[in-house]
Amino acid sequence: MIKIAIVDYGMGNYHSVQRALSHAAPEADVRLCKLACEIDAADRVVFPGQGAMADCIRTLDEAGLRDAVLRAAKSKPLLGVCVGEQMLFEHSEEGDTTSLGIFKGEVVRFAGPAYADQHGHGDRLKVPHMGWNPVKHVKDHPLWTGIADNAPFYFVHSYYAVPADPSLTVGTSDYGLPFTCAVAFENIFAVQFHPEKSADAGLRLCRNFVDWKP
Repeated sequence: MIKIAIVDYGMGNYHSVQRALSHAAPEADVRLCKLACEIDAADRVVFPGQGAMADCIRTLDEAGLRDAVLRAAKSKPLLGVCVGEQMLFEHSEEGDTTSLGIFKGEVVRFAGPAYADQHGHGDRLKVPHMGWNPVKHVKDHPLWTGIADNAPFYFVHSYYAVPADPSLTVGTSDYGLPFTCAVAFENIFAVQFHPEKSADAGLRLCRNFVDWKP
């Protein structure tokens, strides 16, 4: 039986992720894991996150799980979700936060004339970006199998990753500007959107992750 560890450090939508994976792969043993040894023992690891970046890094460290995530990123299939994707990069503008540094790049906020300020102006776009947006496949990847190009996925975020190496980007979306919403390298696949909230396309991505043999 495939063992899938969801890294539970107190800052993620864990139960929804667990339900989606269990539904997509009923044969798998999907567990919320608060101990490094549980993550080390898993075949695959899911690294979710929500909330402020600084709080996510702090609670990850307080839980003693940073090194377990870094080991998983080197050794087994890893799926990053939302802030879990952002945390793979070096630094975030949010709270001027140093992150895990697995990938080179910066996490930045939606900003500019396309976006409303705190008072809102006319038809300018609101931040955070919340709702369904099409995801364009800019590169083929096994996790896109059976998912139509430009299929909609569900987003809730104010920040997005800008990889220093553009070749990491495998999916983009558009909210006032095109932005990277999926990255992949070797055994890592990470997304800004929420597969667990993205209906059939999200469930298919979860299934693809279980079947993936990087």
